[in-house]
Amino acid sequence: MEFRKQKSIYQQIADRLMDQILAGMPAEDERMQSVRDVAASMGVNPNTVMRSFDYLQSEEIINIRRGVGYFVSPDAKTKILALQRREFLEEELPVIRQKMKTLGIGIEELTKED
Repeated sequence: MEFRKQKSIYQQIADRLMDQILAGMPAEDERMQSVRDVAASMGVNPNTVMRSFDYLQSEEIINIRRGVGYFVSPDAKTKILALQRREFLEEELPVIRQKMKTLGIGIEELTKED
């Protein structure tokens, strides 16, 4: 996996795992790959992946079943979409809005059909 500088590695891994969950791999209520397997496939330290799993667990996207592993929460897709929407509105949209203002781009240009 190639990482970007703008976001921490654990967050980028969490984003990728959420994208996989949204795509249905694994499906809701299915077992996740182990921390070690994810770390090996992405070429990162297992502690970094563990931090990603902790984050996803804190957002109730995944949960742990003692002795079995991590599982995708039954309502994970809904929670992921709400989280991504909130992050977009709070973090990305203000940057886009400022760039549009700087470049003199109005909303009409965005909605104009070619």
